[in-house]
Order: sequence, then structure tokens, then C-alpha cells
Amino acid sequence: MDDRQSAASVFSLFILALVQHGLGQRVCIVPPGPVLVSENNTADVEVVQIDTSPSPDLVLDLLVNPDDLFYLQGNALMAKRGLDFEALSSPTLTVWVQCKTDNYTLSESVEVLVENINDNPPNFAQTHYNLDVNELSTVNSSVGLIEATDVDSEPLFYRLEPATDKYFRLENMTSPKIVVKSVIDYDTVQKVSLVLHVQDTFNGSASNKPFFTSVATITVNIRDVDNRPPWFQPCVRTTLGLSKLCVSSGYKGRVNLTEKEEGPLVLEPGPVFAKDGDRNRSEQISYRILKGNEGNLFQMDEDTGNITMTKAADVLGPITLTVIASQVLNRDQFAVAQVVFEVMKKSRSPPRFERERFEGFIYSNSVPESLVLRDRGSNRPFRVRARDEDFGTGINPDVKYEVQYSSYVNVTTDGFVILKRVVKTESFALQLRAVDSSTGEFGTAALSVQVIPAVAIPSPTSGGYRPGDMALLGLVMAALLLLCLIVIGFLLSRLLTGKELQFCQCPCFSGPRSHSHRDSLQFTNDGFQTEADSKGRWAGVFPRGKVLPLGRRSPKPCSTCGTFSNHISRTSPMSRRCREHRNGSDPGLTRPKRKEGQKSVWFKESEDSSEIEVEIIPDTSILDEPEETPEAEEPKQEEEPVRDPKAPQRDDSETEKKSEE
Repeated sequence: MDDRQSAASVFSLFILALVQHGLGQRVCIVPPGPVLVSENNTADVEVVQIDTSPSPDLVLDLLVNPDDLFYLQGNALMAKRGLDFEALSSPTLTVWVQCKTDNYTLSESVEVLVENINDNPPNFAQTHYNLDVNELSTVNSSVGLIEATDVDSEPLFYRLEPATDKYFRLENMTSPKIVVKSVIDYDTVQKVSLVLHVQDTFNGSASNKPFFTSVATITVNIRDVDNRPPWFQPCVRTTLGLSKLCVSSGYKGRVNLTEKEEGPLVLEPGPVFAKDGDRNRSEQISYRILKGNEGNLFQMDEDTGNITMTKAADVLGPITLTVIASQVLNRDQFAVAQVVFEVMKKSRSPPRFERERFEGFIYSNSVPESLVLRDRGSNRPFRVRARDEDFGTGINPDVKYEVQYSSYVNVTTDGFVILKRVVKTESFALQLRAVDSSTGEFGTAALSVQVIPAVAIPSPTSGGYRPGDMALLGLVMAALLLLCLIVIGFLLSRLLTGKELQFCQCPCFSGPRSHSHRDSLQFTNDGFQTEADSKGRWAGVFPRGKVLPLGRRSPKPCSTCGTFSNHISRTSPMSRRCREHRNGSDPGLTRPKRKEGQKSVWFKESEDSSEIEVEIIPDTSILDEPEETPEAEEPKQEEEPVRDPKAPQRDDSETEKKSEE
């Protein structure tokens, strides 16, 4: 009822003002249009000044004062307190002022527009939020919407921290919807923490305008989903695209021929076992044999996966079983593996070492790769052997050696113990194992290694030789050098002798022959000691009365004289020396003085020009001849007659034969 009365009074005042305005009489004047006033202003702030100059005796009064916010001070309209935009029902306030004189009364309206100022921050309903999402959620699917409110301004701007998060992002900067960014894997991540920022001004830090921000923390919990089958253990994890797999290499076991084993069979690397591929899930799993169990030799426990024998195997060789592990509640989640049993003849005895305890030695300054020694006084390496009585020779090729309870040494396949790292103790002990890889049987022996005082170890650069070895090597090299010099001297002497013999192979000769010098080369052979020794050391090499021709090729007959020669030109120096030799005038071809007991051998041509006859001259014939000296005067050489090429050729060999006779 009060609202209706105030509205009627305002309306009547408005009608009265129109009437007065129509009459052209105005006793007070207010500014046209709304008066702008900022919110949060202080008290007693002037809103507008009313002009009363037309009527000096004018009296002002407030007819309508919204929420009692204003008052008059003289001709000024004043605000009692600060105006709050968010607290007002309307941002525009209308104030009616009454202008009254003795004769008339006039009312004027003043519109006050309250200006909104950004003075309030945006707010989230909660400071912390928890969201849940399945690991199989698709990309761009929504996780949740978290909005903030602000009484001052719209829109608000959002930002997710960290901005580089791998799994989640905001739909856009003005919409706080959180969506899936990439595929989520529960095995990799189970919880993600995010911080959501909101701001009432876009890029407010770069502007001069006031701005406000607010934050809320978000925890996204990843929920595991049954999306992986059982995995046989042990297995190797691998990735195929976006899928994760765990690959098992299967199981191996051994059974004896014609022998049924009782209880669960021992397998490698362990019993048949599978677990759920989903992390933190433990679905019940059952086991079965799919194929390979011909003759029903084996049976498998569905709950434990243990394999037992129902009867003995009667055929040698491998038996391959294919087994399956599946979830009890979801048979579509399953995996398969292979179990291979090797059927073999039973071993009578395991490998055994020669002794139960061994002792070895190592120098304190030994470096890695050094061999453990057999005793203190020598450098003989320590070596172990294990015998297997199942083999006639005692050597089992399937035996492998192992070291247990020590990190200092390794053992080779041949049984040598090698140092792995520098020893820092006075002694250490270990256990050696000889394992038959085909049957799994093994034998053990204890080895105690004593660390003895250090000795000089040859450096790798010296090649491991001691000073005594180097001295011996020098003597051997000197002996070899001396032997080489002797051989070279012998070859040079033979070469010089060969040249002297070859020098006397002269070209065609003519003229009278001297019987005193013979027609061939003379040399002294020390191999003939006595006249009766007709079987000298050359008797088996040179046939009686013959010698081998010099050189590889047989000499060719001279075309001018028919004798054998090397075809040396008559005008060459060698031809002249040969002619001088035949005349007995060459001082370089004189017969050397023989010692007593030596024989002289003459070479001369026989009737067959391809052979050379050897004649041994007794000592008496040589002793009777006068000794020739190099200083003897060389006789004058007779000129060789010029032959007519058209004249018939004489055979010099026949002429020489006749003269000799």
C-alpha cells in the first residue's frame, strides 16, 4: 500500500512539473541526463549542484530519497555514504527534489547512475576438488567442469597448471571444462594433481586496470579397469603401439625314460604361474593343458598350475605342452605358454671334482685377468676338472663351471680361475660348481685362495720378457747373423769360380794348338788325395771321362768353325783373351803352382763335341814342368788368316784330332 501511495505522489509531482513547465515557469534547474557516481565513494560526497538562481527565496526539499542515500546541503545533493554497486537493486537511482516558493511549488528529478568498479575477486565454490576418471577414457572426453563466480565482471579467464600436463587440458580459456588429453595408463599413473587459476581481466598484469585472481586445487584419481589378460611369470615387458605386453619364454623340465616321477615336476625358470596383467587387481586364474599331452602322460592342477605325471614316458625326445591361464570370472582374458619336457636316460652319477677342497694362490699386486696359481713356488695356473662316471673317458661335454659366494674371481669353461678385480684381503674362499647342463646335476668343491707377497709383474708393453730372455735372444740373433755372413761368403766364392770357368768358353778358335797347355781349362782338385783313389767324392756326380756342361742351355755350334762356343764376337775383348789363352800368352790363365799330393785335371773336347773329357795328370808330369810366372813376356800373337766365304769350310775338330794323334 505504501508503494502505491509513493508511486501516486511521484506521478502527481511529475504531472505538476509538466504543468508548470508548460507554463514556462521554472524556479530551479537540475543538469539534464543521469549523474554518474562511482561506487565505493566516501561519505558526504557531492552528487549534483541544483541551480536556484531564478528564485532567490527558493526552498529545496527531498520528496523521494531511495534507500535514504542522499541529503541536501544548501543547493547541493549529497551522498550520505559510499555507494556499493553490488548492494543496489538497480544501478540507476532517481531522486526527486521539491522547489518551493510562496506562490508555487515545483518538483525536479535527479537520476543518479552508480558506476560499477572491479573491486571483487572471482571465487570458486571450493578450494579443493576431487575428480575420478577411468584409465580407458577416450581422448577429449570430459573429466569435470569447475567454474568460478565474480559479482563484478564477466567473462572470466582460466588457466590450468602445469600447462604441459601430459594427460589433461582445458577445453578453452573461458570454459573451465577439463578434458582428457592423451590415453591414460593406470600402471603408469594413478593420481594427477592440478591447479586451476581464474582471473577477471585478460592479461591483467600487462594492463593498468585492477584485476583479481583465484585458484583451486584439483586431484584426478585414475581408476583401474580390467583391460589386460593374465601374464605368465617371469616375463619381459614390451610395448606394441599403445598396448603393453609381457612376453614369457615358457618353461622347461626333464623326466627320465621309463620312470614316473612323483609329485609336481621341477621346471625352469620356475613353476607355471600367471598373475593378472592389471595392476592392483587380483582376479582368480585357472590353468589347463590345451594340447601336446598325447597319451595323457601329464596332468595339470587348475588352481595351482602344478604339472604331475600319470605314467612313465617310453620315448626319448622332447614333449611340448601348450597350457592356458584364464580369469575365472572373465574367460575372455587369457594367455598361453609352452612347457617343454626333455625325456632322457637316467644319469647314474653327477659330476664330481677330484677333491673336495682346493687351495690356490694369487699375488697381492695381481691385476684383473690374472690366473690363480697352483702353488707358491711357480707360475703354474690353478685348474679344476670334474669327472662324470656316465662317460667312459670321464669327460662330460655338457659340464659348465660356476663360482659361488665370491665376487673376486670367475672360472672359465676349461676350469681356470681368473681374477675379476684387485684383491684387498689376505685370503678369500669360494665354492666351485660343476653343473651338467643336460641333466641339471652338479658337484661342488671348496677353493681357498691365499694372497702371497707381490712380485714384479712384466708390463704389457715389454711383452713379458725378462732380462735373461732378452740376452738369450741377442745371442741367437748374433749366431744367425754370423751364419748368414758365412753363407753369403760361400755363395760369393762359388760365383767368382763360376765366372772364371765361364770366362774360358771361347768363341771359334783357329790356328795351331799348343799341346803344352792343352786346349782346355786346368784346375787343381783337392778331392783327389792319391792316384789310386779313383772313386773321389765327385765320382757319383760326374761320370767317368765326362763333366756336366756349364749353364742351363747347351752351347750351340759356331757357324764359322763348327765348334761349340757362346757366340762371342771375334773382335770382342773376351775373344782376344781367349786367343791369347790358346797361344799360352795370357798371364791371368797361367797354371798355378800345386802343392805336393795334389792332382791336375784337364778338360778337353772329345770327338763328340757335346761332351768334355776329363784327364787326370800324375804328379810327376806336373813336377817336371817349369813354373810359369805372370811376368813372362807375352809372345806375339799370330794374325789369323782371312777365310774366303766361298771356299769349303774345314772341320777344325777333325784337324785337331789328327794333330793329337
